[in-house]
Amino acid sequence: MYLGIDVGGTKTLIATLDDNGVILQSQKFPTPQDYQEFLRQLSITVEQFTMKDMVAVGIGIPVTRLNRESGFAIAFSNLSWRNVAVQQDIERLFNLPVALENDAKLAGLSEARLRPDIKHLLYVTISTGIGYSLITDQKIEHSIGDGGGSLLLLPHKDKIVSWESFASGKAIVETFGLKARDITDASTWKTIAHNISLGLTELIAVTEPELVVIGGSVGVYLDRFIAPLTTYLKTLETPLLPMPPVEAALRPEEAVVYGCYDYAKACYKN
Repeated sequence: MYLGIDVGGTKTLIATLDDNGVILQSQKFPTPQDYQEFLRQLSITVEQFTMKDMVAVGIGIPVTRLNRESGFAIAFSNLSWRNVAVQQDIERLFNLPVALENDAKLAGLSEARLRPDIKHLLYVTISTGIGYSLITDQKIEHSIGDGGGSLLLLPHKDKIVSWESFASGKAIVETFGLKARDITDASTWKTIAHNISLGLTELIAVTEPELVVIGGSVGVYLDRFIAPLTTYLKTLETPLLPMPPVEAALRPEEAVVYGCYDYAKACYKN
């Protein structure tokens, strides 16, 4: 049995998964901006689970600077947490070994495991913020993507700003006053697709993937903007920069917690 913890900028999803990666129980709670309160809420929530025979914990966090040797998270894009010993704290909380990683990397690993024939997969999650990862031969490229969309700087409205600041789920709400799930207007989705395409083109140029997978709370609605997104990407295609196909995540809102399981199991086999 494994415990998966998906820490997002607005909510945290916790699940127990059996040895075959099947979710048995799950709970959500709003992610506190206070780290100590997060640990308290996490402990209370897990205590409610009836399944207790866990062997390891996998946790994905929206971290932009992570010391993987110490499990020390230095900075986050959409959380006020700073310089927190996440791995040690979770190990102490549950008395279990912990596999800690950037959330977008774990989501990418999860989606890549569902597509074993794809050698190079670029995963992009568009939720409160924007994260991305490159998975090569079913393994995480740790050197790519920690900063996510918060550190990818692009020209927008005559300024150089982060991709996340104008293309994330949070930016969509600030710009249009609606969450992605409530947007039905085609012209609005066309604008959103254009904003997403700007950063996506940069990532494709750097990573040269065979396939792009889009997930997250905005990625759930890829069918609403895949046509304009594909059109924008094609206009930027060159002989030296072919555009790969883009498809929706198969488990867009649970990709991270499944990746937590995949990563924890690989690190700490039962």
